Amino acid sequence: MAEFNKLSAQLVFGADSPAMKENRVTTVQCLAGCGSLRTGADFLAKHYHQHTVYLSQPTYGNHPNFFLAAGLTLKTYRYYDPITRGLDFQGMLDDLGSAPSGAIVLFQVCSHNPTGVDPTLHQWEQIRQLVRSKGLLPFFDNAYQGIVSGSLDMDAQSVRMFVTDGGECLVAHSYSKIMGLYGERVGALSIVCKTADVAKRVESQLKLVIRPMYSNPPIHGASIVTAILKDREMFDEWTVELKAMIDRIIHLRQQLYDALRDRGTPGDWSHIMKQVGMYTFSGLNAEQVAFMTKEYHIYMSSDGRINMAGLSAKTVPYLADAIHSAVTGINL
Repeated sequence: MAEFNKLSAQLVFGADSPAMKENRVTTVQCLAGCGSLRTGADFLAKHYHQHTVYLSQPTYGNHPNFFLAAGLTLKTYRYYDPITRGLDFQGMLDDLGSAPSGAIVLFQVCSHNPTGVDPTLHQWEQIRQLVRSKGLLPFFDNAYQGIVSGSLDMDAQSVRMFVTDGGECLVAHSYSKIMGLYGERVGALSIVCKTADVAKRVESQLKLVIRPMYSNPPIHGASIVTAILKDREMFDEWTVELKAMIDRIIHLRQQLYDALRDRGTPGDWSHIMKQVGMYTFSGLNAEQVAFMTKEYHIYMSSDGRINMAGLSAKTVPYLADAIHSAVTGINL
């Protein structure tokens, strides 16, 4: 759906993006975020000279699989600091600074999965300068646009920095979370090129990647997205609902922090408030997570990641009791 592709690109890059106006962006509909990442990985494996991909440490568990399946080599860059439970910014810069020229670097646009830790805009600008000076190729995973601030434009500022400088980048979009369309598998891959001519060639090669993989994407979910994005009234209604969802998550963060503080749970839990988006990297270890599963029937990934959207005002006290018990060994 050409209209879907155009509207998807406008959503992340902005309707007034110079790259869009100059026809330097090519967009193809893919099978949600995972399908977009795999399509991009296969395209790079076939047509890009450098086959090394740098992933943040840690990253979304499925990220390595897309690139390994395409035959690319994986390396990591420092990202999360377990001591501060924040960003290891200097470590990140050092590792990217030592990457070979032309290496591919996977970034998450916002709401970093699994840590909930995002660079500031000032830090993003420093990252952009380093990436461009080293000739690295940025590949953005855009699965949570709008889920940090409630503003679609605000949350896309990181990737827009890399587009306005005239350089190349790839962006994998997903509508699974931001429109609640998990089961429809709706996404897109956009590649920003240096010229309109290159963009046309890239599009033809993307079709050759897609044809033997899944041939054509399903039309139903993309039709839903297109209907919302092109209708001002529905678009406004969606953004209001998106903001309400984010405000609920922010409120839950405050509730969980307050509940742990009120119980006197040992440790500094301020990272719950500082981290953003859907996830909180709690700092709980695998043993503590296993204890909470066995004793409280609370299920979460063993790295301690909490999906805040899975909580409610009613379940926060129970989770806080479980965390307190796991940390102290005392049942409340």
